[in-house]
Amino acid sequence: MNIAVFPNMQKKEVHKSTIKAIKHLNRLDIKIVMESGMKKYFEMPDIIFFDGLKQTIKACDIVLVVGGDGSIIHAAKHAALENKPVLGLNMGRVGFVAELEINELDRLADLTTGNYSIEKRMMLDIVVSQKNSKRKFLALNDAVISRGALSRMIELAVSYNGSKMSHYRSDGLIISTPTGSTAYSLSAGGPVIEPQMKAMLLTPICAQSLFSRSVVFSDKAKLKISSEEYDVRDEISLSIDGETAIKLDEDFCITIGVSDTSVKLVKLKDVNFYSLLNDKLSEKRT
Repeated sequence: MNIAVFPNMQKKEVHKSTIKAIKHLNRLDIKIVMESGMKKYFEMPDIIFFDGLKQTIKACDIVLVVGGDGSIIHAAKHAALENKPVLGLNMGRVGFVAELEINELDRLADLTTGNYSIEKRMMLDIVVSQKNSKRKFLALNDAVISRGALSRMIELAVSYNGSKMSHYRSDGLIISTPTGSTAYSLSAGGPVIEPQMKAMLLTPICAQSLFSRSVVFSDKAKLKISSEEYDVRDEISLSIDGETAIKLDEDFCITIGVSDTSVKLVKLKDVNFYSLLNDKLSEKRT
C-alpha cells in the first residue's frame, strides 16, 4: 500500500506530528509518497518524492492530510478527481472533516487489515460567468457570495431550475453542502444536515427580511444567482471553500448544482455524527 502524506507546514507542531505518522506507517510496511517540495523538511529514508500534487496523488492508494479542515478540504478535492480516498489527521481547532487526532495514530494499523469504511461526501459544481468568460470550480464546503466591508447591502436574485425563486437584500448568501452545513452556514443560523445526504443548503447572511430563512434543496436542484441592482460602489465577491476568491462584476451569473464528483473519506471509527458534532462544538466553546 502507498500513502501520500500532505502536511500543512504552516501550522505549529505539524512537522513533528507528520514524522510521528510516517514512522507509524513505516512500521506497518506502508510506502510513503510526498511532493518534491517536502523533501527539505523530511529527509527520511524510503520516502518517494514526486513532482506536483497530481502525480503524487496518482501514485498512492490513500491520501493522508496532516492539518486542519481547510488543508483536508483542499487535498480532498484534488484526490476526488483521481478517485482516491482521504484520511485527515487533525491539527486544527475543530476538525469536522478529520478522522484522527494525533493521539490516535495506532488506528493507522487498520488500514493494512481493511478494517475501515469509505464515506462519500457530495460536492458542488460552480460555474461563474462574467465578461464573456466562464470558470468552473468544485466546492466541498460552500460557496459564499458577500459584500465588501464598506459597501451597502447587496441585492441578489435567485432562480431555481430555471424559474425565479426569490430576491435577497442581505450581506450575502451561503450555498453549502451537508459537509459545509457545520461551517459558516451554521454560524449564520443555518441547520445542520447529515454529511452523507445529498442536498444543497442556501443560507442568507444578515438578510433584511423577517422571512429570510435557510432553504434546503434536493440534489436535482440547479440554482442561478445574479445581481439585481448592481451599484458601481458595490464590492461583491465569491469565496469557494474559503480558499478561492473571485471579484464579481455587474453582469455576473453563478450557476450551482450537485457535482457528479464526490469526495471519499476514510472512516476508522464508528462514531455517531451528532455525538461528534456536540463534542466538537463543545470543544470550540472552551
